[in-house]
Order: sequence, then structure tokens, then C-alpha cells
Amino acid sequence: MRTGGRRRWLVWLALAAALSSPVSASASQVAVLDWRRAVLDTEAARSAMQSLQQQVAPWQREAESLRLELEALADDLAAAEGPPSPSRVQEFQRKGQRFDRLRRDILEARQEAEQRLISRLEGRVDQAVAQVIERHEVEVLVTPDGVLHSGRDLPDLTAEVTRLLNTY
Repeated sequence: MRTGGRRRWLVWLALAAALSSPVSASASQVAVLDWRRAVLDTEAARSAMQSLQQQVAPWQREAESLRLELEALADDLAAAEGPPSPSRVQEFQRKGQRFDRLRRDILEARQEAEQRLISRLEGRVDQAVAQVIERHEVEVLVTPDGVLHSGRDLPDLTAEVTRLLNTY
């Protein structure tokens, strides 16, 4: 389920619970769940991120090397008397473009790995969330970014959902 879909699901769940209750939810019936963190804190996520790290390590080494070269080139260009040579400017631009491409590739690979993991665990997340909601008799479940104000700390069920996901 995409982030927007997950949020809609949580909003509908919260609304349905609130509307089905004859009284407004008390603080003990409201809880917080950071479902994304719950998924990314699982053993499966750690394993996926370790594999990702192995995949992108060469790109990261190349990017670091390019960063150092770009810093040196920038210093040389700034210290040069007169206008810089066109070949040095072109070299700087070429290396800068390669550096930017590597950064985008690393970010895209991470996002794709996270999305694959979330998609793979989607049904399990729904099941774990349902179990935790039932166990704690939660009527309204909100995400951390969905809470504008609370007069008290709300129970955070994220770690419990992560533990359940690790058992599936």
C-alpha cells in the first residue's frame, strides 16, 4: 500500500472507530502508530537495507572520491589567476554531473528497496495493526505526523507492531 493509501486507511479506521462509539474517545482509546518506522525497524528491513548497502557501496565510494576531486578542482579554479581554462571548467562540470547522478541513483535505490519491503509486508502490517488495536482496545489510531496537539502522551504502538512483524 502506498503512503497515501496507508494514511487514508488509518484515517478511515480512526473515523469509523470514533463514529461507532457513543462517547468520544478517551486518552486510553487513542494511540499513535508510525507504521513506516514499524516496518523499517523489522529484521526483514535490516536485511534488505544491508543488501542495499552492499549494492550501493561502490557508488558511495565513487561519489566520495568525486566529492574530494570536486573540492580540489574548485579550490584550484578559485586560486587560479585569470580566467579558468575551458578544459578545467568542463572537467569540473562533468565530475559534478556524475556526482549528482550517483547521489540520485543511491537515493532511488533506497526508495525502491523501501517500497518493495513495504509492499511485501503490507498484509502483515494490516494483520499486526489489527491485533494491536484489538489488544489495546484502540478506537482512534493516528500517525505521529497526524497529531496536532495532545494534552498527554499517547500510547505509541509502533514497537509492538514491529515485534509482531518480526514473528511472521
